[in-house]
Amino acid sequence: MGAQWKAKGRAAGADAKGRLFTKLSKEIMIAARGGADPASNPRLRMAVEAARKASMTRDTLERAIKKGAGLLDDAAQYETVTYEGYAPHQVPVIVECLTDNKNRTAPNMRVLFRKGQLGSTGSVSWDFDRRGAIEAAPPAGGEDPEEAAIEAGAQDVEEGEEGSTRFITEPTEVDAVGRELTARGWTVESQKLVWIAKNPVTLDDDARAEVEAFLAAIDDDDDVHELFVGLA
Repeated sequence: MGAQWKAKGRAAGADAKGRLFTKLSKEIMIAARGGADPASNPRLRMAVEAARKASMTRDTLERAIKKGAGLLDDAAQYETVTYEGYAPHQVPVIVECLTDNKNRTAPNMRVLFRKGQLGSTGSVSWDFDRRGAIEAAPPAGGEDPEEAAIEAGAQDVEEGEEGSTRFITEPTEVDAVGRELTARGWTVESQKLVWIAKNPVTLDDDARAEVEAFLAAIDDDDDVHELFVGLA
């Protein structure tokens, strides 16, 4: 949990899928500012891949790209805003939001952090490392993850979710490593930039449950895109 926090037990219904598509669309629109062609825009390429894996329709995906690139009359004005602070029990938290109205998002974050402590820029991120993270499944014939990491240029490797492997990279190398893994037969399931805690906090069950409830409330906010927590 020192990297990215994910809500547990979230219902896999239409509402949850709609929230996911909204977040993915925002990321696509912001990424598309750097160019509407995924082939020459690594951030957009990663966002498009994530949307495809979530089964976003082609029409929805293409419209999000065009809106972000300013090719439609209702061009998007989303921007990334990062908040730092502490959950209960002094657990460090970094919240990345994608918003079209900071005057709405900022007050919401202040309210959500009432049971913790909202800090200033740099108050928490000094205790995190900015890295790339790639979740990938091994090729049919198998390959040692350590060897794949060395050959692909990853910094580190660890066990991922549901049998996948998580490759850690320098922020500027995530796209290149993902391409190399794909060339080696790995199936890249996701790749993104993350914050990894240097000194994650260990809590007992009761304290951990309190922190989980705090994080779940933040994650429910529509403007929240990613949530990174220093929790062991």
